[in-house]
Amino acid sequence: MGAGCVALVVLGLGELRAQNDSTAPAPTPALTVDALMAEVLQKNPELDFYRGEVSKAKAGGKIAAQWNNPELSAELGSKRVWERGGGPTLGDGVAWSVSVAQPFEWPGRIALRKAIANRQVEWAELGLAQFQAALASRVRTLGYGVLAARQKADAAQEVAGRFRALLDVLVQRDPAGVTPLLDQRIIEANSITYQRRAAQAERELQTALLELNQLRGEPVTAPLKLTGQWPAFTNAPTLPRLLEAAATNNFDIRTRQVELAQQGFHVQLAKNERYPTVTLAPFYSTETANDEQRIVGVGLSLPLPLWNQNQGQVAAAEARVQQAEASIRLTCREVERKVADHALALKTRIEEMAGWRPDASQQLAEAAALADRHYRLGAVPVTTYLEMQSRYLEALDAVLATRSEALEHRQQLELLVGQPWDQLISR
Repeated sequence: MGAGCVALVVLGLGELRAQNDSTAPAPTPALTVDALMAEVLQKNPELDFYRGEVSKAKAGGKIAAQWNNPELSAELGSKRVWERGGGPTLGDGVAWSVSVAQPFEWPGRIALRKAIANRQVEWAELGLAQFQAALASRVRTLGYGVLAARQKADAAQEVAGRFRALLDVLVQRDPAGVTPLLDQRIIEANSITYQRRAAQAERELQTALLELNQLRGEPVTAPLKLTGQWPAFTNAPTLPRLLEAAATNNFDIRTRQVELAQQGFHVQLAKNERYPTVTLAPFYSTETANDEQRIVGVGLSLPLPLWNQNQGQVAAAEARVQQAEASIRLTCREVERKVADHALALKTRIEEMAGWRPDASQQLAEAAALADRHYRLGAVPVTTYLEMQSRYLEALDAVLATRSEALEHRQQLELLVGQPWDQLISR
């Protein structure tokens, strides 16, 4: 009887544990930075704004190609006919007329408006492409920033844990003399410092994760886990190659070129608008009084360009062309300066990283652990122990900071030249 009760209890506990396991949240799958970037480019809510701009520009192209609607007009009245000099009335009747007026633009005007609208579509599409490139660059920077912050936080937690464990042992001893007491206080102070550094690294990690969740259109508290390795920084395209690509593909330069082309069409349109719009109006009228009259004809109307020949609009459009040309020159110089600056900075970082040993970070971590073990054995002094832990974290920060700066310069070059890095390297 007792054995059966025990069996039932064990079975019930097993079922309860299975239910708890089934209701437990599934582990968050780890994403690579490239996979996260693809997700953001698909789900980022701000992309809808730029897609809406493209749709609006395309709708403007349809409007520019449309003719003006014809205008229907009608007149209705009464007509009385009598003899001159106060004679008798000869008859009363109805008089009415109807006409349809259709304006006709001067030849080429609609085509110019459509060309201007097409440049607006191209402008909106360039804005969308530029935002997508900037978004991908930001996600990649944040993604690798998360990996760096995680590595810094883990290293700081590891060192802080060593100090806490060592401090727990030292406080149980009765320090004999001033030197052991001061050593204990030094270790305690360093423990507080490294705990602070670990907390700061965790804060950086949380800030980056919050922004990434915002960019991918998820709640800020949504779980997100990243995995991957830092990209290899071994070589970079030559500066002339980068400048050549930037002159052709840079988003700002292309936008200014579209603006210049659009302003050129505005000049042609302003000159075209000096000629009048012709309105043809077929009409039909009927009068019935003493007799019945019917009139069918075509009316023609157009404004006479006597006082306004649109010279002011032409001059203003030509001035905007000059401004667009100056804007292109200034943009090209600014882009060249930024490309050269980031290219030289990236080259410096690559040369700096080339002088590192591939396993430098791992060897420093092993040396810090070795110093901890030998200090506990009394083989190394406290100064060597503290110096090793401090240099390990400082060197790791320097390595990660250099990689982050190299990545940032590379991302900025991608944006400036308007091409992926792999395409620039392959050519």
